[in-house]
Amino acid sequence: MDKSYFTMFSLNPWHHYLTSLCRSETPARNSRCKVCFLGLVQSFSHYNAVGQRLGVSLVQAKEKGQLIFFEGLKESLSVLISQESNTKSQAIDFLRDPSVGLRSLYEFVRCTVSSSSGGGEKGADGAEEWGPPVLLVDDLSVLLSLGVTVGTVLDFSHYCRATVCSQLQGNMVMLTRCDGEEEADDGDDEGSERLHRGLTHQCSLTLHVQGLPTGYCRDIHGQVEVCWRRRQGDGQHTQKKLFQYKVHDKGASFFARGTSSAVL
Repeated sequence: MDKSYFTMFSLNPWHHYLTSLCRSETPARNSRCKVCFLGLVQSFSHYNAVGQRLGVSLVQAKEKGQLIFFEGLKESLSVLISQESNTKSQAIDFLRDPSVGLRSLYEFVRCTVSSSSGGGEKGADGAEEWGPPVLLVDDLSVLLSLGVTVGTVLDFSHYCRATVCSQLQGNMVMLTRCDGEEEADDGDDEGSERLHRGLTHQCSLTLHVQGLPTGYCRDIHGQVEVCWRRRQGDGQHTQKKLFQYKVHDKGASFFARGTSSAVL
């Protein structure tokens, strides 16, 4: 990709995206991306197990310094059960004092991606040369259940985008969950629908994944709506496409609606 992108996934995990970043080279650049991954809902062992099935070792990526993984579950536990005021990481100090917001978590992201910008220098030590950084967050909507307001989460996303995409010419991918079961409430700052709308406004590419409206199907597992937002001239052009998909053991197949082999 010649430009920086902010991509939002809705409803569905994206282990395939993570493992593709940790492979030998990115298609558009002759260097590997350095990845900062905020894992807020799953342990590192979970992602590593999925990665191994796809032929990628996230353990090796961490050892090489390519992957910086923030394990939110472990860090949260250390804050909630710690008897001391100081913990190993201050990135989630909002659990202790909600008034501080997500400033410390942003500083963790900024320091991580800034230290990777420019990559390792080529020399006698054989250091890697990294491409522009990539920030992954799984999943952003869990912060709402921890007492963080929608406005604070959107501010965090905005500052991360300014640093990663604008300043360092990197990319961001964030996952949110929107069940569609919550009643709309214009005065409710904690609604996932409001977060979803705010992130949709910020990002340049949205993938909304959901089950089939008609119910379960053995040969078609769901559908994904892809929405691109591009600037053209003085305005902004939005393009949408709808695909159906089927999940396999080591991947997934996508096809236009109504073109599945089970239908034809």
